[in-house]
Amino acid sequence: MPDPASPAPAVPLKKTALNATHRALKAKMVDFGGWEMPVEYPCPGGGLIAEHMAVRTGVGLFDVSHMGEIQFRGPGSLAAVQHIAMNDAAKLADGQAHYSALLTPSGTFADDILVHRLGANDYLLVVNAGTADKDFAWIKQQVGGWPGIHLSNYSSYYSQLALQGPRSLETLQKLTKADLAAIGNYHFEWGTVAGIPNGLIARTGYSGEDGFEVYIPSDEATTVKMWNALLEAGAAFGIRPCGLGARNTLRLEAGMSLYGHEISEEINVFEAGLARWLKLDKGEFIGRDALLAVEAEGGPKRRIVGLEMVERGIARDGYSVLSLEGEQIGTVTSGSPAPFLKTNIAMALVPTAIAESGSDVLVDVRGNRVRARQVPLPFYKRPKKA
Repeated sequence: MPDPASPAPAVPLKKTALNATHRALKAKMVDFGGWEMPVEYPCPGGGLIAEHMAVRTGVGLFDVSHMGEIQFRGPGSLAAVQHIAMNDAAKLADGQAHYSALLTPSGTFADDILVHRLGANDYLLVVNAGTADKDFAWIKQQVGGWPGIHLSNYSSYYSQLALQGPRSLETLQKLTKADLAAIGNYHFEWGTVAGIPNGLIARTGYSGEDGFEVYIPSDEATTVKMWNALLEAGAAFGIRPCGLGARNTLRLEAGMSLYGHEISEEINVFEAGLARWLKLDKGEFIGRDALLAVEAEGGPKRRIVGLEMVERGIARDGYSVLSLEGEQIGTVTSGSPAPFLKTNIAMALVPTAIAESGSDVLVDVRGNRVRARQVPLPFYKRPKKA
C-alpha cells in the first residue's frame, strides 16, 4: 500500500509524432500544457529571433500537433455548436471556418476555438492543447445528452503542421495539386499533400501572416514524411522549423489573444476586445445573458490595451501596470521584445477609463517604474498584396 504522505507520481508528458525529430534538431524542449514541445531550434544561425523573422519575411514551419480536435456529427450538431460557442456557426458554408470561443455562464472564456464546417451536420472544433480534455468533458456535460448529436474527441488522431509566412503558399503548392490560391482566408479543403491523401488544408494560423494548417493522420511515419517534405519544399525560401517561442512573439506582434493571458475564466469577451466575434443577436447561448447585462450596465469596466515601452525595460507577463501617479491600475497579460518591430511591446488589462484616455502608464519592471505609451492593436499588420 503506498505511503499517503509520499508525493503523487509525475504524469508523463505527452509527445507529438515529431518528438524524436525535434530532438534530432537539438530543439530546446519544454513542458507546455502537459506536452513536451520545442520552444526554439538553436541550430547554426537559428533561435527564436531567426525563426520569428523567417515567418515575417519568408516561411516557417510549426508542429502544432498538440492542439485538440473535437468533432460534432448528426442533425443536432449546428444547434449544439450554437449553444456552446459565441460566434454564429449558422453563417458558415461548407469548407469555411471561423474564430469563436466556449464561454462560461459569466461570459468569460472556457477556451477559444476554431470552428470548421465540414458539412451540414458535421463540425470540427480545434481547441487549445492544455484544455482539450477539459473542453471535451465540458462539451459533453453541456450538450452530450442532446438528440441527434455524436461527439468525438479525435485529438490523438491528428497531427497538425502550420506553415506560416508570405512564402507559405508557394512552399505548400509544390506538394499538392489543390489550388491553394482559391482557398480563401479561414476556408479549407481536403487534398493530397506530399503524397499523403485526405489531408485537411486550412488557410488559418496564429502568426499574423498568410499561412496554412495541414491536418494529417498522427502516426509517426506519416507526420515525419510531411514535416520533411515541407522543409524541403521551403528550402528555397529560407524555411526554418519554428518553436513555441516564435509562435508567441509572432502572435503578440499581431495582437492575438492567448488563453490564460488575454482570455481566461476571469476575463469576459468585452474586456478581451473580442466582441467582433460575439454574435449576441443569434439567439440563446452560454454566457449571452451575462454579456447582455454588461452591455446594459454601460460596458466593461476594464479592457485589454496595447503598450509600447518608451523607456528601457521589458514588460513581462504578470508585471503590474501603474498610473503616472504611481497607483496600481492593471496587469501585463503578455509582454516581450518584438523582433520584427524592434521594440518592446505588451498587452495589459487596465480600467476602461485609462484605456479610453490613451494616457501613458508605468510598468513595474522588477522594481523599476518604466514608462509605456498606449498604441492601437494589433501592433503589426501584414502588408496588403499589390
